[in-house]
Amino acid sequence: MDFDLTDEHKMIRDMARDFADEVIAPRSENMECTGEFPYDIIAQMAELGMMGIPFPEEYGGSGGDWVGEHVCMEEISRGDLTLGAMLDVTTSVAGQEIDVFGTEEQKKRWLTPIAQGTKIGAFALTEPDSGSDAGSLRTRAVPEGDEWVLNGTKQFVTNIGLDNASVVLVAAISGKDEEGNVVISTFIVPKDAPGFQLGKRYEKMSWHASATHEVILEDCRIPERNLLGDPSRGFAQHLAVLETGRISIAAMSVGVAQACLDQSLRYARERIQFGQAIFNSQAVQFKLADMSISIELARNQYLKAAWLKDRKRKHTFEASVAKVFGSEMLEKVASDAVQIHGGYGYMDEYPVSRYYKGAKLLQIVEGTSEVQRMIIGRILSTR
Repeated sequence: MDFDLTDEHKMIRDMARDFADEVIAPRSENMECTGEFPYDIIAQMAELGMMGIPFPEEYGGSGGDWVGEHVCMEEISRGDLTLGAMLDVTTSVAGQEIDVFGTEEQKKRWLTPIAQGTKIGAFALTEPDSGSDAGSLRTRAVPEGDEWVLNGTKQFVTNIGLDNASVVLVAAISGKDEEGNVVISTFIVPKDAPGFQLGKRYEKMSWHASATHEVILEDCRIPERNLLGDPSRGFAQHLAVLETGRISIAAMSVGVAQACLDQSLRYARERIQFGQAIFNSQAVQFKLADMSISIELARNQYLKAAWLKDRKRKHTFEASVAKVFGSEMLEKVASDAVQIHGGYGYMDEYPVSRYYKGAKLLQIVEGTSEVQRMIIGRILSTR
């Protein structure tokens, strides 16, 4: 087994690492305090090709792979978690679903600007009455002539409120099959579609620079050609790309956890107590060692899941393991980072407080830890 990254992967990692250190990290605290989205940083990320790494060159991508994208995502998240989330939603979910299931026309029109980074995408599945139970949707799509008319409300939609967001992928009930079961389809809904309304922006306890909105569809009309993929397989399509999203959450978790370790090592070497650096305390060293062990295991797991995906091999189990282990690892590592910093760790001026507040959400998005354990349990029951 070869655990080395390729030269291309190393180049992507180093590029993203330098960018995170030099451009993102110095502004991360201000972004969190003000909630202002850094459009200029996104433009620079687009110039570096970060949104299009796994997509074909003919659609604006660089023809790379998902290992490369997730290595990039880890480093960007180390600089700021909300920018890692932007990559996850734009590339791993929205962009990928158009790439895999879209027509040639849809790819050229909608995927190309996403891959080039000039526009970003969004994904609308969750509703007020359907969170983890994503199959109980109420949003409906009805065909009328050469259009679809959508009605419903979506919530917790990341990216769509940003100025450079172009499109949101919407899951909606479009009918029933021969057995009377509801059919869920996926639709490409532009922000400027008639009947599309951007609802309230949610106030969150963290991730303030990540715009999260409600979306209201009231007799929202889109062309018939905006149906994405097989009309009877819309929910399955979503589940397929969410597997990649789970790998992305794991990569993001590793990135933030690495930032926690980096900051804790620096602080432990500089902080003097009882006449010596607290790094010399075995209690502190053991915490740092455990943090490093957990990060290494989580990194190996997300890379394995991405590697399997690139080889078109089954990776449902590996993606769920990476997601649940990585996100829960981060919460523990972030807590230990605050503990090492002592009272200073609870102060906003130290970045570990920001990491700690942002960690919890990664156990919820792209399928909660409980849902991941259900998926893993079902896989185990067939072995």
